[in-house]
Amino acid sequence: MLEIDKLSIRYENTAAVEDFSLTLGADEIVTLVGPTGCGKTSVLRAVAGLVAPSAGEIRIGEHRINARRQVAPEKRGVGLVFQDFALFPHLNVEDNVAFRLKDRAPAERWLHTLGMEKHRHAMPDTLSGGQKQRVALARALAHAPSVLLLDEPLASLDAALKAELRWQIRQALKAARVPAIWVTHDQTEALSVGDRMGVMRAGRLEQLGSADICFRKPRTRFVAGFLGDAAFLPGRVGVREVHTELGDAPLEDAAQREGDQVDVLVRPDDLSLRRAADGNSRIEWSRYEGETRLHGVRLNQGAQLLVRTNHEDRFEEGETVDTRICAGHALAVFESAHAR
Repeated sequence: MLEIDKLSIRYENTAAVEDFSLTLGADEIVTLVGPTGCGKTSVLRAVAGLVAPSAGEIRIGEHRINARRQVAPEKRGVGLVFQDFALFPHLNVEDNVAFRLKDRAPAERWLHTLGMEKHRHAMPDTLSGGQKQRVALARALAHAPSVLLLDEPLASLDAALKAELRWQIRQALKAARVPAIWVTHDQTEALSVGDRMGVMRAGRLEQLGSADICFRKPRTRFVAGFLGDAAFLPGRVGVREVHTELGDAPLEDAAQREGDQVDVLVRPDDLSLRRAADGNSRIEWSRYEGETRLHGVRLNQGAQLLVRTNHEDRFEEGETVDTRICAGHALAVFESAHAR
């Protein structure tokens, strides 16, 4: 079990992390995501024992770590998986995984589970990036850590391999029943692999929750924009809906009162397009994405939106179209920027 309570980390006069709290479930995976310099890697370093807390406390099993009480990294029972693999270049795969193990049975288990059994005698410099990361993960799990920390584990891999390997890593963590914090700058990765995700900004945790909640009900405009394409459309709160120039959308947030002016979060999949000579918008550009097309749309009132359609829907630059809200789910709303 890992508990982080009001953790703060300072480097000289710079605050890297402020008032960060997180309790990790018994076999839970939490992804931390945020822009470069937001403090997510500093949180990992503090848990691993590579940097001391300036305030707050970290609890790992029976260990209590704070500014006055330190526990050596090797005594924390924490496993680490890095972006650069950190394999021993002079040891083969099997010896890397079994390094310092008296009983090699756990190494055998994870070599088999992660599909590296037939490469047991290979040297690290003969392996692909994905194979190296499997070896690094097998080594970490073979030592039965109480918590596993993954720092951008897929950052150096190509996109196709990332999609495959992130699920293999998740399945391995669940099979081992090891709780993990997974740091990434990739929003898709963060949304897909974690049981919960935390979005960080300037050293603080802006939102912590399931990926679905963070995406559909972002707590702040920053979270809304960081977790995908976001645009904000002026609206007025009704009884159970919000009225906009593009039509009505369901409303489930009780924080607003009927008649309040709000900004409605609309994502590309919340909108639809159809050709109309008297439409409310025009196409500024279109981008082919394979299965879909992404369109930049300028409303007659001046706002710019992004709309995603099926790849068979072709619209020409400058074409007049009618843009409408098509979402069947409630859309997130924020206090109107004009009301501030």
